[in-house]
Amino acid sequence: ILRVQGPEAVQLYLVEEIQKVYRSQGVNINDKHIEVIVRQMLRRVQVDSPGDTALLPGELVDRFRFEEVNAKVLAEGGEPATAQPVLLGVTKASLNTDSFLAAASFQETTRILTEAAVNGAVDHLLGLKENVIIGKLIPARARVTVPERRTVAEFMVPPGLLAGGEGEPEEGELVGEAAQGLTEELSALAIAFQVPPGEEGLVEEPGEEPVGGPGEEPNEGSGEGPVEGPGEEAVAEPDSE
Repeated sequence: ILRVQGPEAVQLYLVEEIQKVYRSQGVNINDKHIEVIVRQMLRRVQVDSPGDTALLPGELVDRFRFEEVNAKVLAEGGEPATAQPVLLGVTKASLNTDSFLAAASFQETTRILTEAAVNGAVDHLLGLKENVIIGKLIPARARVTVPERRTVAEFMVPPGLLAGGEGEPEEGELVGEAAQGLTEELSALAIAFQVPPGEEGLVEEPGEEPVGGPGEEPNEGSGEGPVEGPGEEAVAEPDSE
């Protein structure tokens, strides 16, 4: 099927046949789980003619790397390499990976680690399994561009540019998303510190002393005597006869 109809026909055939076995036992599995495994089985290609590339005849190369090398050679005006898709078994597909950590975690751990040490192999941690092994986050967003951080200066009105077409903007004036964000934050702060109706008199203004609080000096004519300060003695007035 692979030689006559191509890789896509093989993928459909494998998914259907595997699903028949599971469904005959009353087990329902989503196709995507089987498709992931089949995709790994067809990920390698065998080089027929290297062309102007550095690939070797008969070498098993990752399909994405093969396409990348050919694209680079074509851009330079050289002859691209040719290859045939290869269907590998689950065991062989797991062992033929660019990551020696992922391969060693499956089978033949001693042989794979020994060959990696002798050859001075470097694992670039591009796959999921090797990142899980060393406890790093999986590179699930590796091909997604990270949005660049935007500073406040990007929202400032450039000198000489009119804001809204009316007059010149003042220095430091914000426009667009920054202005809208500041307006929303200020509105939220105003609502948070707003005094409820009927409680205006209970709020003390800064600089004012509370009425009737502790330590208040008596008013004149209240009938209370003078307050003695520390270290002062009260002066007794002579009784008038």
